[in-house]
Amino acid sequence: MRSDGRGRVRAVLHAGVTAAVLLASCTVLLASCTVLPVAERQSGLRPGERQEREPAPSPSVRPSGSPAASTPSGRALGAFLGPGPEGVRRMAEMEKWLGGTKLRVGHTYLPGRLWSDIEGQPAFLRPWARWRRADPTGLFVLNVPMQARNEARLDDERVRALLREGAAGRFDAHFRTLARNLVRARLADTVVVLGWEMNGTTYTHRCAPDPRAWKAYWRRVVTTMRAVEGQRFRFDFAPSRGRDAIPWTRCYPGDDAVDVLGMDAYDQPEGMSFDEQVREPYGLQAHVDFAARHGKPLSYPEWGLFRNGDNAEYVRSMLGWMDRHKPLYQTISDYCPHGVWRCRSNPTSSKTFRMALFAQPEPPVVPWHSGSPTAPPPGTRPPGTEPPRQAGQSRPSRPATTGTAPPAPARPWWERCWEIGQYCVRFDWLRALEG
Repeated sequence: MRSDGRGRVRAVLHAGVTAAVLLASCTVLLASCTVLPVAERQSGLRPGERQEREPAPSPSVRPSGSPAASTPSGRALGAFLGPGPEGVRRMAEMEKWLGGTKLRVGHTYLPGRLWSDIEGQPAFLRPWARWRRADPTGLFVLNVPMQARNEARLDDERVRALLREGAAGRFDAHFRTLARNLVRARLADTVVVLGWEMNGTTYTHRCAPDPRAWKAYWRRVVTTMRAVEGQRFRFDFAPSRGRDAIPWTRCYPGDDAVDVLGMDAYDQPEGMSFDEQVREPYGLQAHVDFAARHGKPLSYPEWGLFRNGDNAEYVRSMLGWMDRHKPLYQTISDYCPHGVWRCRSNPTSSKTFRMALFAQPEPPVVPWHSGSPTAPPPGTRPPGTEPPRQAGQSRPSRPATTGTAPPAPARPWWERCWEIGQYCVRFDWLRALEG
């Protein structure tokens, strides 16, 4: 009896020490390890909220709901000024610098190191949600990576495997969590810039290693996020200007999975004039033409100075281009070497930008559903409409959907919730250490 008692004591002490070590590891690596109360982790709901039944994603992407009538259209101005609370605070400061011109667009990026970051942690979203509630006319733009370790410089073979896993549903749960977190934060009408600059080589979520899998993966993410009740997301397909590693048209996932056609357009390469940036293959004009053919509004989520230094002519030309083509929104990357307000290395460009936009009246706020800022070419119909039918002509039947979406594979152990008392411990930070 006494020996059995000592054994039980040792077992209890061993379990306690193990739990303490695990929790201590999470305390030391708090930025990387997720620890949540088990009840919150299992339900994914705030206390008192009702559990909603989640419809399973279908293989075909259904159209998103109409955004709120307060969502701006036309030339909505913004700037990337920092990812967190500092970005929100600087918006008011930049507005003063511009003589009161309204920055209607708040723009930030989810970190791409861990999947728990890509799920959109409530603490990260909170300052942007407060800004959005304070300004009902504001437009929240969120860049969302499609892979963890997004800047780890993984080789093409590994990227290809990850894209195929994504297309098979391996990462659905992360994007479902992100959508729920955005809806709970009252950011249900967010413009999601998903997998940006996919035609380049910088990011793990790049397209070139397997364009077919990339497109299927994008569609799967969009389907998953649109299945969350209350969402009114718009998905922005935003390649970098030019051909880069692959023509961005080869990565386009289809009109039913894209709401906005964006482009990241910096002043590069060295020596290239703005006119050449317009005319180059897959350049600014090709972007406008492609958007018109597909009935999509334009956007410029990232633009700014780069390889040609303090180039006021580029700033003047880019502002004129956007004034002519009326994108849904545009946000300059305002940090060195790209920026014009916080970057002191570009004084002439700064003066040009400020003079062009100083004390500008606010563009009218019109409902999103009132029409696309980019009119489709003559002879084409707006998306979602049908040609007029002759008397007695029946509506064409829709093709039957065949098959069902494959079930999402079980999460590996490092992404699972390991219950220790009242807490949930995850070890996705161990995977990040590999990169």
